[in-house]
Amino acid sequence: MQLPLAKELGQLRNLSRGLKGAYREGDANRRLRHFNGWLRRATADEDGEKGYDHAKTVKDYYDLCGEFMVFGWGESLHFAPLSPHESLEDSKTRHQRLMIAKLELREGMSVIDVGCGIGGPMRRVIREAGVSVLGVNSNEIQLEKAKSLDAEAGIGHMADYLACSFMDMAAVADDTFDRGYAIESTCHAPDKAGAFAEIYRVLKPGALFWGQEMCLTDAFDPNDKRHRHIEQELKYSIALKDIATTGQVNRDLEAAGFEVIEGRDLGVAATGATTPWYQPMVNRRQTLGNALHRTPIGRKAFMGASRLVEALGIFPKGATDVVALMHRTANAYVAGGRSGIFTPLYCFLARKPH
Repeated sequence: MQLPLAKELGQLRNLSRGLKGAYREGDANRRLRHFNGWLRRATADEDGEKGYDHAKTVKDYYDLCGEFMVFGWGESLHFAPLSPHESLEDSKTRHQRLMIAKLELREGMSVIDVGCGIGGPMRRVIREAGVSVLGVNSNEIQLEKAKSLDAEAGIGHMADYLACSFMDMAAVADDTFDRGYAIESTCHAPDKAGAFAEIYRVLKPGALFWGQEMCLTDAFDPNDKRHRHIEQELKYSIALKDIATTGQVNRDLEAAGFEVIEGRDLGVAATGATTPWYQPMVNRRQTLGNALHRTPIGRKAFMGASRLVEALGIFPKGATDVVALMHRTANAYVAGGRSGIFTPLYCFLARKPH
């Protein structure tokens, strides 16, 4: 049995290797400075100064933050409805099984994972449903990691990969897949209706599509300065060009041609759960096994430690500033959750009509 300290040291070694691979295109400080100006560039583009590419911003975001996300949150980089009687990891597993059930997956089906990250949900879908999956991702660093982890899991033969934006999957023919899902990926789309239209195109008639979106709730008041500030913090720190309302998500699905079967916010208010979705970023009390480094104290301690290991050359230069960005991101999530104006758990099931 692996001792906790040995496990932590192993995770840090993996994190160090991953960061050096992710930052191979240059100094993280320089890349982070460029990322920091993305909202200004996006606004200028809207005002007529063309040339802003949000897909590039999202790629930069995951290049910079992806390894830290995996270290802090695990291989499945998404939120889930939480229970005080299970760990975050178990909650994510339960949530993925809900998606598998809703999609009515059957052995032999072909499935598209839109914005697959490093393939955490993909591996569960393949193992438990016996389907073949195409993972689409514009971030090649994440795709390389997904391929490696799928091979280690012995399911590489059931997975395929496509490096492209889900806004333009021209390499995929019309009416190809029996099912599709997009977990916290189309929230990054510069044009959500356009993203849904492209997904609609590659699904077969009658196919089911499951999605999990980051949304503003009905509690959001655009005239409330604090609400607007939280919205801006969320947009900046998660690389969201816009944050749709749940109603807008449904309208965009319907504009693409989908029939919306159901749509629910699976956060606390909708499910009656006693543990808010943002709890792991607040304290360790209400979720079994919640890692200390996810909490505010743990994040600050990790930031201090990262300065030391960066000075020693274990982390690449600029890594500490990225940790600071991740701390700011966590604070934005918590502010959005506590105020009730934001949810990462608007989940829908839609169908492409026959």
